[in-house]
Amino acid sequence: MNAAVDKRLDALRGSAPRLTYSARSLAALENNPRCTLRAVLDASGSDKTAIATHAGYQVPFGQSSFAIARGNTFEAMVKDNGCAELLRVLRETLGLTLPEVGYQDLNDVGGDGRPEVRHARTKHLLVQASQGLSDGTLYDHPMLRLQVGGHAVFLEPDLVAFRVDDRFHVVEIKSFPIIDGQAAPTQLRPATTQASAYIIALRAMLADAGIGPEAVSNRIVLVAPKDFTNRPTAAFVDARKQVAALNRQLARIERIGKLVGLLPEGLTFDLATDEAGRPHRPREELAEALDQVPATYQPDCLNHCEMAYYCRSRARDRASVDVLGPTVREQLGGIDTATMALGLARGQLTPNDDQLEMAVALRHAARLRADLLATADTPGAVA
Repeated sequence: MNAAVDKRLDALRGSAPRLTYSARSLAALENNPRCTLRAVLDASGSDKTAIATHAGYQVPFGQSSFAIARGNTFEAMVKDNGCAELLRVLRETLGLTLPEVGYQDLNDVGGDGRPEVRHARTKHLLVQASQGLSDGTLYDHPMLRLQVGGHAVFLEPDLVAFRVDDRFHVVEIKSFPIIDGQAAPTQLRPATTQASAYIIALRAMLADAGIGPEAVSNRIVLVAPKDFTNRPTAAFVDARKQVAALNRQLARIERIGKLVGLLPEGLTFDLATDEAGRPHRPREELAEALDQVPATYQPDCLNHCEMAYYCRSRARDRASVDVLGPTVREQLGGIDTATMALGLARGQLTPNDDQLEMAVALRHAARLRADLLATADTPGAVA
């Protein structure tokens, strides 16, 4: 990314300090790759929570303190005594043969917890292991680094990377359950996407030493409570799809200059905060600035994006079919608003060539609905 683009992104952010990407924010990018607003806010390092709150759409979601404490307790139990419980799970649940284990805790290096120092130590140990120069197997809290939009982003996995059959694997330790061998898709997908960021970063680290991507497995190891107990179990999860999708998003970030070039000159999301951090920019002015950037809302945004409630309100005001979800939006190809869909269904609008087939389907659905309502209103009709 060139200096001119960086300068433009800094102007978009304004006086606020830059926020860096995390594995969680990178995973959120993959959830809605079509959203320009999310891409621009993240690339500029803007504080989406502060912006959404000042715009009048405070973010209501986030992990509860109980969920965080439960997750920390489960992770500590899995990693206790040099990851003894994790080793049991790997051997028993996954049938892996790990007769000799070399454990390394990379949470700090000789008392030095700086990211740069931990990253250098992580890289040294993992490269040695890849070259067969050490017998390391488990690496607790390795510090990874990834270039995102020209900026170095340190990723501190809440995981263990382990090496078996000459390949590294990413282990995600989560407190949601695996019931009858399956985890809930709504919980599994974000965990897998987050782990894919670690896979990409780990491959980038080894690539600096001339080690190919095949040294890092596309399969992650999910360690979670079994059924309704607190006893851990494990399962392999294929992350190839998420790795490919996230790589595409990283490439898109490198091309952020093209998106920024389409924005109006002078546009900024600066909140004009005072020394105490209180924003003083008029709310209407901020909303006007946000409205100048295209946003693609979908209901799943409510689970992972700080701007979701703002974007939902904007989509509703415009009667956008985005509020109905991607499945409906795709079925209504070429029809952007609910107003247009209703007009075609009622025969009040004339469809163009691209809308003709869908207009026929909408009118048929409208007739069926009218018939059902008429039947329901008929005395003696069977409900």
